[in-house]
Amino acid sequence: MLTFAEPWFALLLPLPALVWWLLPAYGESRLGVRVPFFARLVSVTGLQPREGVVTRQRGFWRTLSLVLCWVLALLALMWPQWLEPPIHREKPARDLLLLVDLSGSMDTKDFTDASGTKVDRLTAAKQVLDDFLAKRQGDRVGVVVFGNSAFTLVPFTTDLKLARALLQEMQVGMAGPRTVLGDAIGLGINLFARSTAPAKTMIALTDGNDTASSVPPAEAARIAHDKKIVIHTVAIGDPTAAGEEKLDEAALKDIASATGGGFYRALDRAELEGIYTRLDQVETRKVDIVTYQPRSDLYWMPLLAMIVLALLSQALMVMPWPRWGRTPKVAS
Repeated sequence: MLTFAEPWFALLLPLPALVWWLLPAYGESRLGVRVPFFARLVSVTGLQPREGVVTRQRGFWRTLSLVLCWVLALLALMWPQWLEPPIHREKPARDLLLLVDLSGSMDTKDFTDASGTKVDRLTAAKQVLDDFLAKRQGDRVGVVVFGNSAFTLVPFTTDLKLARALLQEMQVGMAGPRTVLGDAIGLGINLFARSTAPAKTMIALTDGNDTASSVPPAEAARIAHDKKIVIHTVAIGDPTAAGEEKLDEAALKDIASATGGGFYRALDRAELEGIYTRLDQVETRKVDIVTYQPRSDLYWMPLLAMIVLALLSQALMVMPWPRWGRTPKVAS
């Protein structure tokens, strides 16, 4: 589509006509000679004599070329542009961080996959997480794994294919056999420090109670709330377990409640899948749509046409033209 960046220059179009109408003709004083055939000379040249000055008259083609040059100059000043079809780009408006427990108890085979086979908790979690991430187009996603310590497995990225591939590489015990949920939340808060996304969310998946964190989970949750980070907690352990493998549901509920998130319990794969379906509804996809419309400047085209027309007009003026149809008369 053709448009003009400075269309108001079109208001100057009648300016030459106003100048011609309001201002007197330009007169140029020259020395003259007296000739007896002055009247005949005037009729041949087509000039209008005035006392003391000579006023040159433009021919039709010269006047037309000047008008066209003026119009082309105004077109160049109006800055014509060709607008390409708009390009829409989705800018992530949410940063989503997954906290995944890799302690030894995640190797317990008490989940049933889609084919009916018994699988361990981590395998079931990876299958459901993969489906969940596939729906997160438009979000930046990161993954933190924790056991004895917390580690960043995937920094925030929009490359969900990479995040899903690395998620499948997780192994039970790769971060140690214990559970440090508080430290994982603290690491997540540090990762969010550089985030400019308006929405910040953590989803913590664990099957045990916090046993070795240097930062208590409740304190980490309070800091996350101050940083406007929402934490959803997903408990997939056995609530009847004891010792280090005991699931501290009260602590997980407190973490979610303190940050405005939700607490979910999963005892089998179907329930875990249902949790992520509900989370997908709560954590709906958020994106900012950035629209950019490419523009191609075309001011050079009328400018080039004006220059060519002006040069051609001047060349035609100085070029000697034969006078056809005139036969010289011989005096008798």
